[in-house]
Amino acid sequence: MAKNPASPAERAAELRETLDHHNRKYYVDAAPDISDREFDRLLDELKALEKAHPELISSDSPTQRVGGAPIDGFAKVTHRVPMMSIENSYDAEDLKKFDSDVRKSAGKAEVAYTVELKIDGVSISISYENGLLTQGATRGSGDIGDDVTHNLKTISGVPLRLNTKTPPKLFEVRGEIYMTRAELVRINTERAKRDEEPYANTRNLTAGTLKLLDPKECAKRKLSVFAYATGAVDGVEITSQHQLLEQLKAYDFPVNPHTTRCQTMAEVIEFCNTWNEGRHTLGYDTDGMVVKVDDMALRQRLGATSKVPRWAKAYKFEAEQGITKLGSVEFSVGKFGELTPVANFDPPVQLAGTKVSRASMHNASWVDKMDVRIGDTVVVEKAGEIIPQVVSVVVEARTGKEIPIVWPAVCPMCGAPVEKEETASSYGFFCADVGRCPAQLTKRLISFARRERMDIEGLGDEVAKQLVDSGLVNVVTDLYNLTTNQLLALEGFKGTKAKNLLDGIAASKGRGLARLLPALTIYSVGGSMAEFLAEQFPSIDLLLAAPEDALSKVKGFGPKRAKSVYEFFHSALGERLVADLRTHEVKLTQDVKAAPAGGQPLLGKTLVVTGTLTKYDRSGIETLIKDLGGKSVGSVSKKTDYVVAGEKAGSKLDKAKELGVPVLTEDEFDVLIGKSK
Repeated sequence: MAKNPASPAERAAELRETLDHHNRKYYVDAAPDISDREFDRLLDELKALEKAHPELISSDSPTQRVGGAPIDGFAKVTHRVPMMSIENSYDAEDLKKFDSDVRKSAGKAEVAYTVELKIDGVSISISYENGLLTQGATRGSGDIGDDVTHNLKTISGVPLRLNTKTPPKLFEVRGEIYMTRAELVRINTERAKRDEEPYANTRNLTAGTLKLLDPKECAKRKLSVFAYATGAVDGVEITSQHQLLEQLKAYDFPVNPHTTRCQTMAEVIEFCNTWNEGRHTLGYDTDGMVVKVDDMALRQRLGATSKVPRWAKAYKFEAEQGITKLGSVEFSVGKFGELTPVANFDPPVQLAGTKVSRASMHNASWVDKMDVRIGDTVVVEKAGEIIPQVVSVVVEARTGKEIPIVWPAVCPMCGAPVEKEETASSYGFFCADVGRCPAQLTKRLISFARRERMDIEGLGDEVAKQLVDSGLVNVVTDLYNLTTNQLLALEGFKGTKAKNLLDGIAASKGRGLARLLPALTIYSVGGSMAEFLAEQFPSIDLLLAAPEDALSKVKGFGPKRAKSVYEFFHSALGERLVADLRTHEVKLTQDVKAAPAGGQPLLGKTLVVTGTLTKYDRSGIETLIKDLGGKSVGSVSKKTDYVVAGEKAGSKLDKAKELGVPVLTEDEFDVLIGKSK
């Protein structure tokens, strides 16, 4: 008897299951069993079926990877669990010290580690709720990232749903989005045909691709993913790193195959050394290895500092070196007017998978100390495999025809006089025209727009240069005069680009004094110094009225930094900037946190928060502890005063009981701080 033909719903379900299977074979198992052409034929059939029956379209359908409309801008995402950095090590002795510290804390003779390649890409967090992909975000500051869900869905290696019939309520995957070298070559070949500048490396292009507003454009650049960790999880128990990697593979995530579990640090070091050279055989960039304590319970006991986990260490590969000749020297101009010599290599040298043709050479005192000359044979390396630099001169190779580097008498960008400035330890040359030099202004504009400062989306290097070269911006505060028509007249400002930039500029007005001060490019005033300054002088008027001796008493300051701040705000440029900021109603004050009504009941107390809380989120209660005078730390010790424990508290709760540390529920914590009786 003939089989009844499948209904559209049944055929759609069958096609999705088949396509998911082949995606898994290609991206997870690296063992495809059909051709790309056959895969595309099945996908086209599903597209046609869903077009004829729109009610069959689901968010996890393979057809939904590309097709969404461009977004207007990036929403901010607060990570449920912060995305911490991993502390670097550079030799075997660093790893041995790390191992010694871990074993001492664990009270064990040996500890097992999982060792993974450190992929050179962009860290990402992807949330799945009840098995479906709901949100993806970049690492950002570690606490807050950008929502890039629309672009993550275009990456075939990212499953739209977890491959399981019993999905956890929440599963937050951490991993690395990267681009293969072959894909970079393909893209640059196409750009060369259009007489466009090639992209420098895979990492920067990956980051830029994830920040595209149009997912169709993102899909044109084939990005890949490796998963290696989790954030917040509810509904699945993970006891070790190697078990986690197996679980990730079972859920259909690509996991790097070059991972091993080592029983001793000697095994770890041996494995790391095999990849110092072996990495060059890969089709993607790596910049080291990541060594992780395998046991999750032990990780909980080890805890973390405010910035890095104590249970992991990144082992950075030695920088590659190459030998070439210094063919010529150019001079770039920085945001403070500093002239930096840039070496042009002849021929370019191949380092860490890329061709290096130029490198910065710091300042005049460095050039004199190195005695580097045009025509010299030089040794070049990539610091951290990212920034190329000249590290030494092969003096024995000199022929006598080498030419000393001569510093220009006038700025190469604006023609203003160049002045020599000296400090106790070095000296350099500076363009004297702080107010009008276009090179300085472009760099200042880029600095003004940085995320941790005024956070102006869309104001990157190219746009900053356009705004300065066009004459639309002559000081950074001219940003607030820009109009839609002015921007639309510039090349590349099509669609919503002009609106998005103007929206970002408008939003920047409310950032506050602590973020505005470093954005103004005051010499020696970065983010932390600006916070101290704004805390002491929470309005621009108080700051302008402060004499140098009062400024010098600010935490972290002193006479030199105080003089820099005073002279900036009492210069013609500083006075104009402040006047413009007032005119455009930019916030020139810093919100001062009100003292808690009950004082600081936690003054001098150390608390550990663990488990799943119901009344507070993790960052909220930790901020509250700090505001009330206490200190929130990641691990329990004899010095801990209280442990605030929610559900599934785990090993930290066990440790507290073992040491006799008082354990509080959230209600008991509220009583402690006087919030309830």
